Order: sequence, then structure tokens, then C-alpha cells
Amino acid sequence: MKVGSLDIGQAIMLAPMEEVTDRSFRKICKRFGADVVYTEFISAEAIRRQVDTSLRKMRFDDDEAPVVVQIFGNSQEAMAEAAVIAASCSPAWIDINFGCPAKKVAGKGAGAALLKEPDKMVAIAAAVVRAVNLPVTVKTRLGWDRDSINIVDIVPRLEDVGVQALAIHGRTRSEMYRGVADWEWIRKVTEKARIPVIANGDIWSAADARAMFAETGAAAVMIGRGAIGNPFIFAQARELLDTGRVVTHPDYRDRIAVAVEHLKLSVEFKGEKYGSLEMRRHYSTYLKGLPRVSRVRDKLVREPDWRNVIEILQAYEVECEGYEREGKIRDYAEFLNDHSKRLTLNY
Repeated sequence: MKVGSLDIGQAIMLAPMEEVTDRSFRKICKRFGADVVYTEFISAEAIRRQVDTSLRKMRFDDDEAPVVVQIFGNSQEAMAEAAVIAASCSPAWIDINFGCPAKKVAGKGAGAALLKEPDKMVAIAAAVVRAVNLPVTVKTRLGWDRDSINIVDIVPRLEDVGVQALAIHGRTRSEMYRGVADWEWIRKVTEKARIPVIANGDIWSAADARAMFAETGAAAVMIGRGAIGNPFIFAQARELLDTGRVVTHPDYRDRIAVAVEHLKLSVEFKGEKYGSLEMRRHYSTYLKGLPRVSRVRDKLVREPDWRNVIEILQAYEVECEGYEREGKIRDYAEFLNDHSKRLTLNY
């Protein structure tokens, strides 16, 4: 996949996710092999108003590169101005969010709502391309609903105004994250597009990543929910693509160690109060499937001192050693495969 001066073979990317893909999580995913990482999506209006919380989302370190800053909005002027500010942070490129299905975004005419206004979508993309010297890409969905899938018609128009790559989530806005992502529609986009297509939706394992490349013909894949609590998926996917087998097999020790690392980074970047609070959403995913985890999780989300959180995690690791001797811990890969199927069918 080639975007601007960046040329990566079969790239494996971390998708932008609000309140997930902050500096701490990006660093961890990068360490496990993510080729490209995205920021959380950031409001163009907040950027142009210099809202500090939004500006902080654009901060990143050299060891995260290449990093992509994603912005959203429904005004050409605001999006162009925000893109200029974002470009001053020197990301690899600027990405436009035309796919977020959340009511607080789409309900205000941004994100996936612009799939109902393709002329406006194209005009915003053109304004951003004109405003910056960096490459500009787009992330979107198939359409607003199953009766109005229009992405194949929109692709050439985005190409014509200078968009250099297109990430497609294989669902409509109305589907949110329900059901199964439609990889066949992604293939249709890939066959139509002249620019690289990045395939997104229901990659829960290394095998899914390989299958996504094979079934869609995409230049890259993008992993979102499948990476939460499982940054190991990037190493596993790269191993499978490059060698045909997976050699990274994390156990409970690895998962707890990464949870501790994630917490320390979160505290470092956000301070003790917010760094500790914002980590609470991650514990259940790091520990999912382990014995008697609900009891431990309740302690973790109630403990205000991050140092005590680490002690709770370390004590639980010792407990798990006993469960392991008793044969009560399932193989993590087996658990993830079963869990992924449930998520795919019922999320």
C-alpha cells in the first residue's frame, strides 16, 4: 500500500476509535507490529477553537510513527482549517471520518451522515485536500442503509478531488456494528477504485486478517474492536501473512503484563486521576475469559490508586498460576476464536 511517500506491503493498521486509540494504546499496538496507527477521531470545530482536550489527541511520539490524524465535521471551512492545524503536528497523513455511525456525530450531519449527501462529502474532501500539503484519505461505510448503498459511485468522485486512499467498513450506518461485515461489498469497491483500499470490519484474529486480504483484494486491513485488549493480534497477523504460521501465543501473564504497561503509560500521559479512570474500560478485555475475573474486575474499577491497581493485577496473576495448575485456564487462542464468533454474530 502506498500513500504519499509511505510504501508498505500488506499493511496492518490500528483503526481510529474514540477513547481507545490514545497515545498509550497506540504505543502498545505499535510495539506489537501495527504498521500504521490512527488517533481518536477529533472534532474539526474543537480543533479550530483550540480546545485543549482535542489538541492533546493530536500529540504523538516518534516511536508511534507513522501516525494518522483523523478529523470529522460537516463544514468545508472548519474541516479545512482543522486540517491545517492537524498538519502542523506532522502526521503521515490526514484522514477524514465519513463513517462514524454514533448519534452524537452522525446526528449532527458529520461522519456517516454525509453518505446521504455525497456532493457535500466530496466538497469537504476537496477542501481538505486543497488546504494541506499532506496526503488526505477517507474512512467511510457502504452507505446509510441497505437500500442506499452508494459507496461504489462515490469512490471515483473522491479520487477525482485528490483523496489518496479509502478505508471501508463493511457495514451501513443503520447496521451500526450489528450482524456480519459485508466483505463482498469491500471487494466491489476494491475492483472499482484506482487508489488503495483499506478493508475494515470483523477482523478478530490473524486468520481473519489473512482472509480479509484474500477475499477483498484490499491493499491493507484495519483492525478496530479486535485489537481492544488484544494488541497481540498485530504480531500474529504479521506472522501469519509472512510465514504462514502464528508463533505469538500470549497467556494470562502476557495479558496482565500488557495491562500493567498500558496503565503506566496512561498515567504518564494523562496524570494519575484521569490516566487511572480512563483505563477502567480496558480491564475487562485484557482479562476476558480468565477464571473468576468478575470479582477482580470489580476491584479494579473501584480502586482509585493506580499503584494499588497494579498490586491487584499482580495478585490475580498469582491466583491464575493456581488455576493453571488445576487446568482451569483455557487456551487464549481458543477462547478468542469462540468469543470472536459471538461478537460477529451478536454485537
